[in-house]
Amino acid sequence: MPYLILKRTSLIALPIAVLAAALVFAGSAPAATTLSGTVGPGFTISLKKKGKKVTSLKAGRYRITVRDKSDLHNFHLTGPGVNRRITTIDFQGTKSRTFKLRKGTYRYVCDAHPADMKGSFKVG
Repeated sequence: MPYLILKRTSLIALPIAVLAAALVFAGSAPAATTLSGTVGPGFTISLKKKGKKVTSLKAGRYRITVRDKSDLHNFHLTGPGVNRRITTIDFQGTKSRTFKLRKGTYRYVCDAHPADMKGSFKVG
């Protein structure tokens, strides 16, 4: 009889373990692609991927890391479903945020100097 109980338990435990593993992997999102933003120290603002200026991206998850080199500027990203100041005007340092970018045009700007410090890119 003990053999029968062990066998039934094993038959139940195996499918539960497989299901649990499948749920873990199905629920984990793909890794976000990293983009590098810089603002300051002069009147410059940029967004790059692997050292090249971002002009277009595929829709997906992106981690934007901004190096804010001046307490006179900020990095503000807007676009479909996004309106986020990654850094503030009085902040100097590095901050990162992850976004799900959808199809459309995105803009980044320094709110204190919007005419001179701005950029944009398209997501398709």
